[in-house]
Amino acid sequence: MSTLIVLLPPRDPAVPSQEWQLPELPFVLLDKSGRTQRAGRSALALLPRATSTVLMVAARDLLMMPAKLPPLRGPRLRQALPNVVEDQLIQDPQTCHIAVDPQPIAGGRQLLAIIDRGWFRFICEAFAAAGHRSVRAVPVTRCLPQAVALDTPAEVAEMVNAGEPVMAGSASVATSLPGVAPVMAPGVASVVPMVAAVLGAVVQTAPALLLGSEVESLPVSGAPRVELAIARGVQGEGLAVPANSVNATLSALAGAAPISLYMLTEVPGNEPSLAATSPAKLAAHIHGASPLPFEQLARRALECRFDLCQFEFASQPWRLDRATLRRLRLPVALAVGALVIAIIGANVQWLMLARQRDAINTQMTELLLNAFPKTTVVLDAPDQMSRQLQQLRVAAGELSPDDFLSLADGLARSLAPVPVNGIAALDYHDRRLDVTFKPEVKLDPDFAKRLARNGLTGAIDSNTGKWTIRNGQ
Repeated sequence: MSTLIVLLPPRDPAVPSQEWQLPELPFVLLDKSGRTQRAGRSALALLPRATSTVLMVAARDLLMMPAKLPPLRGPRLRQALPNVVEDQLIQDPQTCHIAVDPQPIAGGRQLLAIIDRGWFRFICEAFAAAGHRSVRAVPVTRCLPQAVALDTPAEVAEMVNAGEPVMAGSASVATSLPGVAPVMAPGVASVVPMVAAVLGAVVQTAPALLLGSEVESLPVSGAPRVELAIARGVQGEGLAVPANSVNATLSALAGAAPISLYMLTEVPGNEPSLAATSPAKLAAHIHGASPLPFEQLARRALECRFDLCQFEFASQPWRLDRATLRRLRLPVALAVGALVIAIIGANVQWLMLARQRDAINTQMTELLLNAFPKTTVVLDAPDQMSRQLQQLRVAAGELSPDDFLSLADGLARSLAPVPVNGIAALDYHDRRLDVTFKPEVKLDPDFAKRLARNGLTGAIDSNTGKWTIRNGQ
């Protein structure tokens, strides 16, 4: 099962929805064993197809916040979510898509990710129209390296109980694992480490600005504006700031918390160049950033279980949309054509067989009328011919195989070791002979075979013990 991982650009709030357009997107294609098959940058229509597609949603497009949710599920939860977050939003919550992290966090709360519904629908429909059936969207902040010094909260508790020093701002007083609350020593303030990553220069999504995105991203100072993704434990946020203000912005936001700064590198299509937004130029404005390869960011997206495609955006590979119908147009047309041809062929064959049947019935009727001209009504020509021939044989004095004498003669030749005086009664009716043997007579197993050799068939009634003899021809 192959997987396609794509990094999405953020939405430009100044661009109206009718002008939205996705630029060339960086991607990584992994095979079923996790090996990299392809990596590059391509337009949406030219992205390689895969069994599943993972989209890394820009941090600027998401508002992530914890909230206490009512005990609802499904459509009822979807209807209640706008009321839960309406006090935290500027825009109408009904115009937002709200996704719920399945992993609860401290205090019985759950993390919500809020995104503009129109933009998210535009992305999902664009990938569906391009033939990507199984789509999953994850926050890009969940794909950043986690600033966790200890693996489990139990280890932190052991340090505290053992009296080891736990410094404020140390990564050991907080954890970014979903659903884990910070464990602190008494009197020590809770400080969540901050992980930040520069994901490249700001990319425009308006058609008129796609070609000149580098020029538009340059502020008056000459430093390019960059996308900054920030993760604070399970929560995340995004900013677009000038490159020379990244360090100052992070210092102001972090306060006393430790900061881990990364810069996205090895992005397909971002080979070193003289452009102002090349990685080398951006590194000149940003200090202390560790490299974060694009493939590492993409592989961490596979580990994220927070799927933003929920409720009406849930992936439904069996749903027949326009793209699927367009791909199935030729197979469906061939199937319908084959079905029509089969129906026509069956009807033609039935008409031919019906004509043959009518011809044979006509011949049999003519033969009956020619042999017996006095026949006035023809209902069943073969049966009427047999009865007429039987009547002629009787009139000529010939014995019929169904007559009493013929059946009795055949029975006598078949008795062999059975004594003649062993028969108690003979009863002839409806062209069959019922034979009742005396109780002391025991018939041998070959009696039925001798009847068959003389052209008769015999069957015994288990209730009365009578044998019924018929003509076997």
